[in-house]
Order: sequence, then structure tokens, then C-alpha cells
Amino acid sequence: MKNKIGILIESDYYENGIFYYQFRFREAGFEPHFLSRLWGNDSITFQGHEFRAPFYCNESFESLTDKDLDEYAAVIVPAGMVSDRLRYTEDVKKIPPASEFMKKVFARKDIVKGVICHGLWLLSPVSEVVKGRKMTVHNNLLGDAKNYGVDYQDADVFVDGDLVSARTGGHCYLLAKEILKLVSKK
Repeated sequence: MKNKIGILIESDYYENGIFYYQFRFREAGFEPHFLSRLWGNDSITFQGHEFRAPFYCNESFESLTDKDLDEYAAVIVPAGMVSDRLRYTEDVKKIPPASEFMKKVFARKDIVKGVICHGLWLLSPVSEVVKGRKMTVHNNLLGDAKNYGVDYQDADVFVDGDLVSARTGGHCYLLAKEILKLVSKK
């Protein structure tokens, strides 16, 4: 059984969601792995959005190979401004590395994808991965979702095959519950 769940992390993360995932997935027998761009560093301590809580990260999604991804049951783009910070690219002619990573994840049907709140922003440069997919999104991102070709669903959480979406960071428990249902079936 695949036992890793990847959660992307960057500064301005939604603390309640990240801390919930950290313990909920471990409680269910999965290893949460917090992944980011480390910008050439061995590790980075990110600051949360509301309480400025520090969060240490020493794993990079950029170093994961296809073989490494074989160990992941799910990958989550969390709430907060994580997705906005991760969609930075040094070369504006190239897709941001985090968006490229998510494109690779979306190509894998064996990995459950979780997108919550403003996480949809990370998919903007690779919007084809959600075009025609049924999703719920934060009310502020409804226009973005329509521009990406998302079939918007007015719900707090919605499951479309291997894609679980949730409206706000406050719905992280619903997102985690649905992800755990899907990965437990595999």
C-alpha cells in the first residue's frame, strides 16, 4: 500500500489546515510529507498566514522522481497563499516548477489529488489538468475556475474520480476525510 501523502507548503500557509493534515493523516496510518521549493537550501522554515507560526520543511518536490511518486497515495495543494507563492517562476517563458509538478501528479491516476481554497491558483499555468473536471472552489476563485474550464459544483467538498476539492481552508477536515476514503480503497 502506498503510504505517503504529499502536502505542498510555502509561507502564508493556513495553519489550521496544515496542522490538521500533519496529525490526521498520521493517525490514519499515512506519512505526511511536506514538499516545497527549497531554492538551493537544505531546509526552509515558512511562516503561517494568520498566526505567523513557523513550519520547518526539508523536502523538495523538485527532487522527486517518477519512482518516488510511486510511493505517494495523494498530493494536496493546501489553503492559504501557498499556491500563489509556489507559482513563481524565474523565467516567465516557462511554467513554474510547482505547476509542472502538479501536471505530473494529475497525469497519474494512481495518485489522489486534493485542491482546497486558493490552491486552484497553482493550476492556472496548467489549467488543462482541470478543464472539464467537476470541482468546488473558494467563492473568490469562481471566475478563475470558469476561465480554466472547471465544471463548478456548489458544495463544501466534491469528489470527481481521483480529484477531491474543498471550498475553504475551514473545510480541511472534509477534504482529508474524502482523500482518506479514496486512498483506503486502493
